[in-house]
Amino acid sequence: MTAADYTFAEPWGATHHVTSLGDGPVHWIHWAGPEDSDADPMLLVHGLGGSHLNWLDVGQAWSKTREVYAVDVRGFGLTPGFPRDTSVLANRDLVVSFISHLIRRPVVLIGNSMGGMISAFVARSRPDLVRATVLVDPALPLAAVRPDPKVTARFAVFAVPGLAERAMRRARNTVPAEMMARDLIALCFADESRMQQRMLDTTVAMARTRGSVEADQGDLERGFTVAARSLLRILGQRGRYFRMLASIETPVLLLQGDKDRLVNVAAARDAARRNPHWTYVEFPGVGHTPQLEVPDQVIPVVEDWLELALADDAAAAG
Repeated sequence: MTAADYTFAEPWGATHHVTSLGDGPVHWIHWAGPEDSDADPMLLVHGLGGSHLNWLDVGQAWSKTREVYAVDVRGFGLTPGFPRDTSVLANRDLVVSFISHLIRRPVVLIGNSMGGMISAFVARSRPDLVRATVLVDPALPLAAVRPDPKVTARFAVFAVPGLAERAMRRARNTVPAEMMARDLIALCFADESRMQQRMLDTTVAMARTRGSVEADQGDLERGFTVAARSLLRILGQRGRYFRMLASIETPVLLLQGDKDRLVNVAAARDAARRNPHWTYVEFPGVGHTPQLEVPDQVIPVVEDWLELALADDAAAAG
C-alpha cells in the first residue's frame, strides 16, 4: 500500500507520507503549519506498540504555530519491521536519518514511552539536530517500588524465546481488534472514559489494516518483541542509562502521569531528582499516555515551556 491508501490522520488535518530511508520505507504524517512561521518544527515519536495515532490531538494543536511531523518507527504503525532491525538503537538511527534527510533542520523532539527513550538517545548523540527534548512518561529503570503485577506478567513472557511471539500472534488472530484496543487503553489510561470514540475507531481501523497487509509490514510480532527486548536490556544497564540521560545537552522537559502503571511515577521523580536542570511536570490522575488522555493539559504545558526554554537557550548562546 502507498501513502494515498491511508486516511487515518486526515480528520485531524494531517497528510500521510511514505519515504524510503536507508533499508526501506518509513511512514509518517505531517501538518504543514503556518507558512510564515519561523518556529522550530516538531517531531513526535511514539512508544512500544504505538504509532502516529498517539499524537493526533496534540499534533493538530501544535501545528497552529509550527510544522509538525509524527513518524512510525520500524515495526510499528505503518512502517514495516522485521526482518529489519526494530531495536531501540536502530530506531534511534532511523530518527536521526529522518531529521537529517527529510526535515533538514533542528527539531523540537517529543517522545512517549519507548519513543522517549529513542528521543533521549537522539538528543544525546546528535545535539546538533535537536533544539529541545520533551520526554513524555519515558521508559525508565524501576525505582524502589513494587511494580504493577499485570505489567510484570506482560513483560515476563519476553524472557522465553518464541513465547511472546506465539501468544501475540494467537491473540491477533482470535481476539477482536476492538477488544485488543480497549485492553491497551485500560493499561495506558488512568481513566478509560477519557478515550475519544473517534480515536478508538481509528485505532481499530488501523489495527485491521496492519493485519491485512502483514506481507508488506513484515513479521508484526517479531518486530515488537525485538524492540521490547532491546528496551529491557537498556533499562537493565541502570548506571549507563542514567549517565546517558544526564549528558543530554538540550533543554529537557519531563512529563509524567502519576497513575502510570508502565513507568511508575517514582521512577520519573527519581530521574527528575538526578537531573535538577530538567523541568519536571506531573499530571495528577493520569496514566502512561498523557498526550492521549489529557491533551488539553499537555498542549499548553509544552508550548509555555518551549517559549521559555528556547528563549533562555538563545540568550545563553548570545
